[in-house]
Amino acid sequence: MKIVVLGAGAWGTALAACASAAAGAHHVTLWARRADQVATLRQLHQNPRYLPGVTLPTALAFSDAPLASLAQLGASSDLVVVATPMSGLRPMLRALAACPVPVVWLCKGFESPLDNDSGLLGHEIQALVAPAMQAGVLSGPSFAQEVAANQPTALVAASAHASVRQAMVEAFHSPAMRVYANDDIIGVEVGGAVKNVLAIATGLCDGLQLGLNARAALITRGLAEITRLGLALGALPGTFMGLSGLGDLVLTATGDLSRNRQVGLALAHGQSLTQATQALGHVAEGVYSARTVALRASHAGVDMPITQAVVALLDGQLTPAQAVATLMGRDPAAEQHRA
Repeated sequence: MKIVVLGAGAWGTALAACASAAAGAHHVTLWARRADQVATLRQLHQNPRYLPGVTLPTALAFSDAPLASLAQLGASSDLVVVATPMSGLRPMLRALAACPVPVVWLCKGFESPLDNDSGLLGHEIQALVAPAMQAGVLSGPSFAQEVAANQPTALVAASAHASVRQAMVEAFHSPAMRVYANDDIIGVEVGGAVKNVLAIATGLCDGLQLGLNARAALITRGLAEITRLGLALGALPGTFMGLSGLGDLVLTATGDLSRNRQVGLALAHGQSLTQATQALGHVAEGVYSARTVALRASHAGVDMPITQAVVALLDGQLTPAQAVATLMGRDPAAEQHRA
């Protein structure tokens, strides 16, 4: 199978390396926008900036082809994987609009609002800019470092098209990685987007040393927020008890490799948002999508108090202690099984 991975960040590099080293002997090309990064990849067979210490398979190929030629590059493959941050998905899908093979993306989040929209998920962007594309998303609980080290991982391949789901399974299912197919792309994308925001809240909770009871409460009520928004946008309820719901939330909220969790920890320790994000050296999608999550929830009439508290914290309207006090000071309510 011929696979092109567009974007040589940590996750794109890790996934390309795994597919290249798979027993099925996939032919994988990892594309990067910058020629100097590709030169480093070719020379060292490592990605020192985004995935330090990991030696890449010798069979993995590299490309810095111009953006305008990506559709042609993709047309000669069996599967194209977009591994950019959420902000880069729209231009990538535009460049690949004529691509005749399945195109899937890895990014998790809502796009920052454009024009009159309220911020879109990946499948909504694709429906606008490349409606004829056979597309999907590969998501689930996964840290790039562990994937690159061939540690056991389970992912979910979501698409409305069975052929796209099957292409993802064939490309990435291996002894170290289980890939489950799912046709609820709305639910998978909502889970992957909102958990980043909730991980900031959980990092804040742990940074303030509020205890394990508080962490469990935040994760549980955070899952309720994800589910409410997902159902309002048309998702299936069962999706949120799976890999892209509960699984991804638990990993991102509790794992110290989580960049969004690290932002919450840093804010709790008195760092500014600028200091917290600069120290990461990578994109923390929750910082950029929190406001959009709150906006989509508002438009859908969905109550998301944890998300709203995170937005107020990121905007400097609340201190960490005030954000916690705001959540704990809410009026009593009944717990509903449906959310």
